[in-house]
Amino acid sequence: MDASQPEVIDPGTQPKQSAQGPDRALPPGLAAALVFLSSGAVLVLETASLRLVGPYVGVTLQVTSSVIGVALAAIAYGAWVGGWLADRRDPRTLLAPALLLAGITTALSLPIVRYAGEVLRGDAAVGILLLTALAIFLPAALLSAITPMVVTLQLGDLRRTGQVVGRLSSIGTLGGITATLVTGFVLVAALPSSVIIISLAVLLGLTGLAVGGYLHRRRTTLPRASRATAALAVLGLAGASLSAVAPTPCDVETAYHCASVEPDPANSTGRLLVLNSAWHSYVDLADPTHLEFAYTQWLGAVADVLAPAGQALEAVHLGGGGFTMPRYLTATRPGTRNEVYEIDGELVELGRRELDVRLGPELRARIGDARMLIGERPDRSADLVIGDAFGHLVVPWHLATREMAAEIRRVVRPGGIYAQNVIDHPPLRFIRAEVATVAAEFPHVALIAPPAAIAGKQGANFVIVASAAPLPLEPLRQRLSTTAREPVILLSGADLDNFVDDALVLTDEYAPVDQLLATA
Repeated sequence: MDASQPEVIDPGTQPKQSAQGPDRALPPGLAAALVFLSSGAVLVLETASLRLVGPYVGVTLQVTSSVIGVALAAIAYGAWVGGWLADRRDPRTLLAPALLLAGITTALSLPIVRYAGEVLRGDAAVGILLLTALAIFLPAALLSAITPMVVTLQLGDLRRTGQVVGRLSSIGTLGGITATLVTGFVLVAALPSSVIIISLAVLLGLTGLAVGGYLHRRRTTLPRASRATAALAVLGLAGASLSAVAPTPCDVETAYHCASVEPDPANSTGRLLVLNSAWHSYVDLADPTHLEFAYTQWLGAVADVLAPAGQALEAVHLGGGGFTMPRYLTATRPGTRNEVYEIDGELVELGRRELDVRLGPELRARIGDARMLIGERPDRSADLVIGDAFGHLVVPWHLATREMAAEIRRVVRPGGIYAQNVIDHPPLRFIRAEVATVAAEFPHVALIAPPAAIAGKQGANFVIVASAAPLPLEPLRQRLSTTAREPVILLSGADLDNFVDDALVLTDEYAPVDQLLATA
């Protein structure tokens, strides 16, 4: 052949270009399982971490955004570093240690968050970002490094690169989808977040040991790597032990709350319900007419001026908590029918076990979202609607809108009252917006609050009182003066208009509740 003529090679006889060699590739089933597991574990962590940090920083839009953002950052950095390492070292020596480290950091995230949560408690943006990073970043990054390592091992034939990468990418996505659905619909409803975290850590650790053992039997890992795997396994056991003794703010972890019931040292029959580390309800087991918290005293005064003692009412309660107000209405007005909408069924069970909640004809608890359940109630079927579903760090925004207020007005009888408890702190943007929202549907509105809170000097509970008919303002003011243990103001008319000013009316289309509540 003339040397000046280029050699033509038949594509059918062209040799395969191998980056790793077929003997270095993992079995397809094992490769798929590792990608599926590692990708799914990231999403389990993401969902469980939201529950893990909730008792300390709430479950607001900012917290949810922080968890998602930190998880995505971990995925990005983990995939980048995993690919970089896979190009410089044999990925077979990295897989087992990566899984074991992911298990260890997952187990350690539980005590780290619980210790750090006490320091970072609150709604400050820096604290939220730091706590969510402590909860999820390291384990999610380690797990995200596994997929590029597996992909590198499987690229034995460069002509099938697209097929290999596409297949493993789709498997990883399916793992994430499966984990999200199973965690959201099954695991969170069935298990405490601590059990989910520890179980995931154990699963990752066992998988790491199994992968390390398999590769060692195939003589594809170095003895040094095997020793490192064993050392990490011991460290993992230590991490799991630390998780077991980590402090927990919960007696009971429900699907929505970290809940505990604490006795009152000053009252042998007093019980305090704590939800997500915040005081929520006070119940006197021996005296249902005892209203300890100021806002419950105000709600009691509203009920007292609406109907005299002994006159039965039709009452609807948006949020159950400790069932303080249903117990008060039943005790002071026998025959009152209370219907409580509580989204957390386990909280109702906790009330039955420890707070003397007795369900029956006079007290009916319906488990579900209050927005959905109020829509099922007939028109003009309630004398009194009490809204107490807003917590300090958790505010369901869809219960704060004008559309929700319209549903409540539909249910309240012409002479009935809607009384809504709201918690806010300076600069008081949320309470002003909520008063404006309720006033957009109810023609007669008043506001009960401490003087210092109205002046914007401190955070506090506020109770909005609304009706389609003129409110009994003077009787209510007199009743507050005799029942409230601390100074309180009843704002109405021009004074209330000045307080609200030009505040935003919240709607289903636009209700930035979390931003209005933010203090820093």
